[in-house]
Amino acid sequence: MSEHDDFTLSARPEPRAFDSTDTAVIVIDMQNGYASAGGYVDKAGFDISGAEAAVHGVGRVLKAARRAGIQIVYLQNGWDADYVEAGTQGSPNWHKSNALKTMRRDPSLKGTLLARGTWDYEIVDALTPQEGDIRVHKPRYSAFFNSHLDSVLRSRGIRNLIFVGIATNVCVESTLRDGFHLEYFGIMIEDATHQIGPDFVKQASVYNIEKFFGWVSTVDDFEAALSNRA
Repeated sequence: MSEHDDFTLSARPEPRAFDSTDTAVIVIDMQNGYASAGGYVDKAGFDISGAEAAVHGVGRVLKAARRAGIQIVYLQNGWDADYVEAGTQGSPNWHKSNALKTMRRDPSLKGTLLARGTWDYEIVDALTPQEGDIRVHKPRYSAFFNSHLDSVLRSRGIRNLIFVGIATNVCVESTLRDGFHLEYFGIMIEDATHQIGPDFVKQASVYNIEKFFGWVSTVDDFEAALSNRA
């Protein structure tokens, strides 16, 4: 630890020392669309049975972070009501977004999935943002693309990012990877995330992050580190 660090987090492949003033918890897409029955992911046919455990894990991380005065940043994925931000057929997002594909299969859903101002877009009730938390809108998987996340973090001197949310293998990993290339230190709390797809895709993300892009820790270790901080 340096003289400015006030807690050390047990992580893989090695522990990381942090100063709470230059650290933020990045909450990825904990929206009804991703974590609630009847949301976009559920309607698209993916298994959301693990989302409840992720909501609980994220809640524990946020409680510990707020007690320690660590900045919390909520990311919300979606688009304007007309889906202009989602792109046209000239955009790969138009072809690959499962929300857009689901609405094309069932046109009656248009305007309900991941559109700002809808239930689907909003953060789940159990994790409602509090005073002092920051919300950032994101139109693609990576929260650093076409958003003001980078300027929000840099203006506050934040370099260390604690990642939680959904989906481990899509938006969480995409954002952590982009953060790596922007010189942020990324740590994923693996039991405060949930994947879209089978379990092995989460394990692949854990491997990629641990070996190539960042560090991996747990909710228990995060809570313990902050309770023992200097």
